[in-house]
Amino acid sequence: MADFNSIIPRRNTDSVKWDVKDNELPMWVADMDFKTAPEIIAAMQKKVAFGVFGYEEPHENLFNAVADWYQRQHHARPKTAWMLFCTGVVPAISSAVRRVSHVGDNVVVSAPVYNIFYNSIVNNGRHVLSSDLVYDAHTHQYSVDWEDLEAKLAEPLSTMMILCNPHNPVGKVWSRDDLIRISKLCIKHHVTLLSDEIHGDLVVGDPQYTPIFSLPEDLIQQTIVCVSPSKTFNVAALHAATVIVPNDNLRQIVNRGINTDELGEPNLLAIPGTIAAYTKGDQWLSELKTHISQNRATLTDFCKQNLPQIHVVSSNATYLVWVDCGEITHNSDDLEAYIRQETGLYVSAGTVYGGNGNQFLRINIACPASMLADGLQRLKQGIQAYQAKTEK
Repeated sequence: MADFNSIIPRRNTDSVKWDVKDNELPMWVADMDFKTAPEIIAAMQKKVAFGVFGYEEPHENLFNAVADWYQRQHHARPKTAWMLFCTGVVPAISSAVRRVSHVGDNVVVSAPVYNIFYNSIVNNGRHVLSSDLVYDAHTHQYSVDWEDLEAKLAEPLSTMMILCNPHNPVGKVWSRDDLIRISKLCIKHHVTLLSDEIHGDLVVGDPQYTPIFSLPEDLIQQTIVCVSPSKTFNVAALHAATVIVPNDNLRQIVNRGINTDELGEPNLLAIPGTIAAYTKGDQWLSELKTHISQNRATLTDFCKQNLPQIHVVSSNATYLVWVDCGEITHNSDDLEAYIRQETGLYVSAGTVYGGNGNQFLRINIACPASMLADGLQRLKQGIQAYQAKTEK
């Protein structure tokens, strides 16, 4: 039985998340406060005990572990011939942007979306072109503006689209029909589709996660899919990802970028850690998803009972909760800073994600129940104090 309830002291461990003041509680960056699966730790310890750490390269056993995992977990087996190793999903995205598009091109996204996508686009001299998701303030759900998306993809300088599947931060799980429709639009307008599927394993119930590589082969010939155990098993520092590219020619282009950018060489733990995760991590993941679902229900119920002025966007994906604070403010930077200053709770302001994110907060609930309870009390205190201040 995995332990998701022990508090693990993480200050002074080089943790980005926990580089905070003594009184602060970080619930922001997508990093879980749990130890990873024991099987992964054992595989890493075995590798360290071996004691020889020369140059390494991935072989068929790594890619078979990835393929077998997707077959077991998601009933879709990508071909190992489609796979490339990369030292992370974000490095893969940035490299693909450089190789597949040109300086000055548009890269289409659907805001609000993971803010690092913007860095990968702008830092490489491309332009962000967002077809913003449409938010229904009554149902607290998002949908695609299909007419606008096609118009953005049809622009002559639009050569690439980056999709988040499932979508971070709003937690939307794209249906198979959605993915087919997006893929057909990209094909129609000669746009390469890159799908970041790093949160795909963290979906509970319906709608289920559909790997985009599981679509009919004629719809995935302009598609790049990035997956990784990093979010699933809390091993971001492993720096290991798999890039899945069904089309031979496109795969050669992506592979050339990974090699040119020196992103294809694994560190000493990347191969054994990834193989252990994908071959032995099923039970741990099942227990993790149960815990996260319980935490999501706890947060949702707490807000309904104690903070009816904010609204949780219903989701069955990720451990990141998207909270609508539009009845309080449309300046989530100010709200986030105030809550942190007054209570020590550190969450993410939605502004950085674009779109209508300026009225949202993103809260990481991948933590022990007792830590979540502490965070919720701080959230209540901070929001109520913020309202009292702004209503004066």
